[in-house]
Amino acid sequence: MRDIHLVPVSYFPSENLEFPMISSLQTITPNQLFYVRNHFEYPPIDINTWNLSIEDSVDRSIKFTYSDLINMNKVTLSATLECAGNKRSLFERKAQGNQFMLGAISNAIWGGVRLKDVLEQAGVSLSGTEIVFEGLDYGQRNDMEEHVFFERSLPVAKAFHPDTILAYEMNGEPLSIKHGFPIRLIVPGWYAVASVKWLHRIRVVEQPFKGPFQSIDYVILKKTNDYKHALPLSPVLVNSTIASPTEEQEMAAGTNVIEGYAWAGEHSVTKVEISTDGGNLWSEANLLDPDVPYSWRRWSFSWNPQNSGPYTIMSKATNDHGDVQPLKAEWNVKGYQNNSIHAVNVHVITSNLVNSILN
Repeated sequence: MRDIHLVPVSYFPSENLEFPMISSLQTITPNQLFYVRNHFEYPPIDINTWNLSIEDSVDRSIKFTYSDLINMNKVTLSATLECAGNKRSLFERKAQGNQFMLGAISNAIWGGVRLKDVLEQAGVSLSGTEIVFEGLDYGQRNDMEEHVFFERSLPVAKAFHPDTILAYEMNGEPLSIKHGFPIRLIVPGWYAVASVKWLHRIRVVEQPFKGPFQSIDYVILKKTNDYKHALPLSPVLVNSTIASPTEEQEMAAGTNVIEGYAWAGEHSVTKVEISTDGGNLWSEANLLDPDVPYSWRRWSFSWNPQNSGPYTIMSKATNDHGDVQPLKAEWNVKGYQNNSIHAVNVHVITSNLVNSILN
């Protein structure tokens, strides 16, 4: 069997690698194929000195060792993580940032402890404003002179949600350094920027957090530098991707299988529809996976073209709130949240066409 590898998007100043969407459909992404999104270089980790601190507006500051955390009550959940910049390159009007195609997304089973169980030991209450999570990854941004750590915040209510966890396992194995060893925050249903890697410090704050990865990056800008009207990222939007066939692929007439993935963040995917004529007629695809909260669902559709020529195949997902993928996502400066209907152009070749050319 041919080796399948992650698809490089960038190596400098940080490594960013896509899941190979055209590989065979798998509900659970193997660890070695799970996409990688970084902002700085990988941080050095010494597990013998590492700890996780909870501080600032708490009843008592507290530190947890790795051993403390892995000996607490363990929970597991399946969750799809999607970069907010996934499909950025598919915007008709170019947007700034890493030009991710289809694969800044993957699905894994995460094992760890509930964040709320850890917060409660520090006396954190639901009356706070926000909780800030700091990773050990740091470096210099193009827009700042000083070095900064990667930090993001959550509303207290989301931090206390029982499905928000501190993960130390990924698909039954200890987290690798590329995916946040020793501890990664997992915020299912939200864009993966919230799931801070290499976590080492948690701060409870009384005012809205304004760090650069909260207020400059990962906001929706309709106009360049118009931060006065910037909007926060939404939870993950309903979306789908055609994994096979691929753009400009040649296909034989007769029975073909169209397949891909659909996901909806905190909601459930209830339907995927396929068009093979550029969006005029739609037919429902078969969902191959059960509805698992926070996880994508594989789908397939049998197509039997008889005539040669070009075709445009499109996929459209619907969630349990009735939200449907739009034909075009709303463009924004930083190219986030592209959940537009995915389309691929293919060419059907018939034996009659070949014979007419040869004769």
